[in-house]
Amino acid sequence: MEKSKILVVDDESRMRKLVRDFLVKNNYEVLEAADGEEALDLFFEKNEIDLVILDVMMPKMDGWQVCREIRAYSKVPIIMLTAKSDERDELLGFELGVDEYISKPFSPKILVARVEAILRRTGQAAGEMLVEAGGIRLDKQAHSVMVEGKPVDLSYKEFELLAYFMENRGIALSREKILNSVWNYDYFGDARTIDTHVKKLRSKMGEKGELIKTIWGMGYKFEGE
Repeated sequence: MEKSKILVVDDESRMRKLVRDFLVKNNYEVLEAADGEEALDLFFEKNEIDLVILDVMMPKMDGWQVCREIRAYSKVPIIMLTAKSDERDELLGFELGVDEYISKPFSPKILVARVEAILRRTGQAAGEMLVEAGGIRLDKQAHSVMVEGKPVDLSYKEFELLAYFMENRGIALSREKILNSVWNYDYFGDARTIDTHVKKLRSKMGEKGELIKTIWGMGYKFEGE
């Protein structure tokens, strides 16, 4: 079985080596870049990259700009690393389509667990790939969503969130359950992460966004047959 390719971007060689060693030990193929420009060159040269681990603070081009450039062409999962714990940075990351956000210092084992979770969700069995409800057709294999026959462009995490809602339609889902299932780890923050994603998801879905009902004081429920 071919190894998943992961691009690790950080201007600190020590940090790159730490992350690389843990990933290689877990049977991933790792490419490295020391700055944003090198990262983009590698990304577009090696067009089979499965996931990007991206530092925010770098010379030449910072992580936010790299993320914008990648997102203009690809929905590849992106994990952002940052020395800051500023909530505004975190919200900006999610606005740009970042899938995970990890503050330094972090546990390499936790990082690997999150990488595994994302790649596991992108490699599900073909029989589970198509979900339809309420005039929405979600194809996991093609990573596409059609609302009333029209394509809707979603970020990776918005896509995962909608898939989870549709697969659990009619069931009241708490924010904690959504975080643990979609983000796949115990999120150390508040519910604004989910609420931000739901707001953007509803907006992109137009009238069908109303199928995602808010359950005040608890979470959300998808209602659509």
